[in-house]
Amino acid sequence: MKCLVVSDSHGDRDILVKLLDAYQGKVDAFFHCGDSELQVDDAVFDKMYTVKGNMDFDDRLPEVVNATVKGVPVYMTHGHLVGVNFGLEHLMAAAQQQQAQLAFFGHTHQLGVERHNGLLLLNPGSISQPRGEFMRLGGTYAIVETNGQTVAVQYYNRQLQPVPALSFHFTS
Repeated sequence: MKCLVVSDSHGDRDILVKLLDAYQGKVDAFFHCGDSELQVDDAVFDKMYTVKGNMDFDDRLPEVVNATVKGVPVYMTHGHLVGVNFGLEHLMAAAQQQQAQLAFFGHTHQLGVERHNGLLLLNPGSISQPRGEFMRLGGTYAIVETNGQTVAVQYYNRQLQPVPALSFHFTS
């Protein structure tokens, strides 16, 4: 299973269209972890799972998405409702309760990836307003690929170029 994960685009619809165009047919699913500031019925979401972030005001957006892609269970939330600014314990518990193998979130605008007891926790960073150590990249998204036993994560910049230092591989 291969998916693209993006977050915190904050009204930058053009970058989402660019990602959809570039990766259509190359990934199995697209995930947007919230703060798109778009309406739920925007055409970009016809091909993308999305959740409501703290800066999204369309109440039709779900706060949580549980999806299964090619047999891999995925849990996604923006992160503000599970306190990701203060730690990942609540996110982990919510994802484990749903028996997810992958948990995607945003909110902090800082990329990060960890694996705990077979659960991958991933923040793609903000595609439009990055913060923290990798802010200089100008925005990031991630491609996650798994066969159930191993997980590969590659972060990319807004120019769709891989960031060599941000490539991670996890095994069971």
